[in-house]
Amino acid sequence: MDLMLQLWSGLFDLFNKIFFALAERQGEKTKRLLRVCGWSAYLAGVPAWVVLLAGKHNWMAASIEIGGVPAMLYGLYNALNGPQPAHTGFDRCVTCSTYSFLIFGIGCSCYDFGGIHTLSQLLEIVMVASYLAGGYSLARNNLYGWPLFMLMSASTSLLMFLQDQSFLAFQQLLSLGFVSYGFSLALKALRGKCL
Repeated sequence: MDLMLQLWSGLFDLFNKIFFALAERQGEKTKRLLRVCGWSAYLAGVPAWVVLLAGKHNWMAASIEIGGVPAMLYGLYNALNGPQPAHTGFDRCVTCSTYSFLIFGIGCSCYDFGGIHTLSQLLEIVMVASYLAGGYSLARNNLYGWPLFMLMSASTSLLMFLQDQSFLAFQQLLSLGFVSYGFSLALKALRGKCL
């Protein structure tokens, strides 16, 4: 069962990164379609990630996966509807959900471990912070979300390796490659617009 969950979560997460990276090279119509596919792939993998992370007592990471669903829906909304701003109420709902689940996850982790003093908890903090800031940036088409996702992939890979989730550790390294590629394409596109 553990391997099935790793495959489910890992493949959808990898597809998310691949679609996002490929979107950076495309015209606006194809870019929007690839971003829709990327956000959808991420959402499809969330249930497996939550089960795996909670099973390893990674409460902060599991909570932010759940709390991040509205942010992913926000990214999907923006990809479907183009550059116009989203409804302010929806934006507030996303923010409230994300931070409420983050507080819940930190509380569960502190209760379970008697505070924050393990390497896995520190890696979770890096994952969560880079996930929140990176996801928010990419949902708003800000290219600086890419380096934050690079940090998230690296810290997730290390955490999965330390917790004997070898498939996910390897998958996160692959994701790091696609995220780096996406960032380099986004930088080239930005430089091309500036010239």
